[in-house]
Amino acid sequence: MNSLLEVRSGPAYYACRANVLDTLDAKLSKGNIGKVLIIHGEKSWKAAQPFFPSLKNIETTFFTYSGECSDSEIERVQKAALELGVDALIGIGGGKLLDLTKSAGNSIHKDIILIPTLASTCAAWTPLSVIYDNDGSYVRYDIHERSAWMLLIEPEILLDSPIAYLRAGIGDTLAKWYEGNALVERLATKSVCIELAHIAARQCQEILLTHGEEALEDLKKGKWTDALKHVIETNIVTSGLVGGFGDQYLRIAGAHSIHNGMTSITQTHHLLHGEKVAYGILVQLLLEGKFSEIQHLLPLYKALKLPMTLSDIGLKIEDKAELQQIAAISVQEGEGIHLLFPDISQEKVTATMENLEILTNHASKSIN
Repeated sequence: MNSLLEVRSGPAYYACRANVLDTLDAKLSKGNIGKVLIIHGEKSWKAAQPFFPSLKNIETTFFTYSGECSDSEIERVQKAALELGVDALIGIGGGKLLDLTKSAGNSIHKDIILIPTLASTCAAWTPLSVIYDNDGSYVRYDIHERSAWMLLIEPEILLDSPIAYLRAGIGDTLAKWYEGNALVERLATKSVCIELAHIAARQCQEILLTHGEEALEDLKKGKWTDALKHVIETNIVTSGLVGGFGDQYLRIAGAHSIHNGMTSITQTHHLLHGEKVAYGILVQLLLEGKFSEIQHLLPLYKALKLPMTLSDIGLKIEDKAELQQIAAISVQEGEGIHLLFPDISQEKVTATMENLEILTNHASKSIN
């Protein structure tokens, strides 16, 4: 029964509260950490610096990353960490930077501390990294043996984060239900851990449908509310639990395959990861013939400004070559879409995107 299941529950320590970073110096010292490499981006460090402690008892080196979680960037971080002889890596930033920190830290067997500056993915929770090339095209994802040691969320940092990233996080996290449930529906039996993952996936959908729009409004106003905290922790924590307890049985399916195809088209590069995944959810649902689910989601998509038409992703129905390229890459060998549709073809995906355009354009006119 689900004998290949591997459970990785999440960080050893998690906290989300005001001034949580003030505890970092003491926690590092208690963990016998004397030297750290702090990996950050320019924007992420600007956001985190006002809340970052001096670490009086810890030797620190700062490292600015290039903007991609690529193999060459992972090697660059590894080299710096080994040359410095650090005990731990601290990643401060969004999903790609946190994935980079996890990849580098795992490869050299060092402790990992993550401080997210965006609430756009579950990257802060999951022992998994999505790898891109240096141009931002998807390459693969790697699953790590070790989770992060600590995950620390300072609410004030996230209150100053761009609205677009929370919106993208909602899109990415919605996929936990629509992809995960589609996979679970195909299982004859479910272990206790898969049951837990399935419950978490449903919780993702319910919280986001209930509080997603309110949370975006609260973030615009700079107000830390219950709705905003619920959505942020859903994007990071509950979302991470789905893959952590469900492993490949609830991880990714059709929506992420469509995302992977979209990364190869320059017209879609203005979209964030979760926005591409959100569009992929609609394509997957249409492939499944779940029209009522699409109708249920479209009002939320419109309210949150998630992409639901080709024009939203930078394309037109006449862009046949681009649609075919997205489709071709989405059905490559090894893509998650085959878990739902083993014999799926490029032509089927292309036709589905064209049909989705008709459906969403018609539906958007009727949504108030």
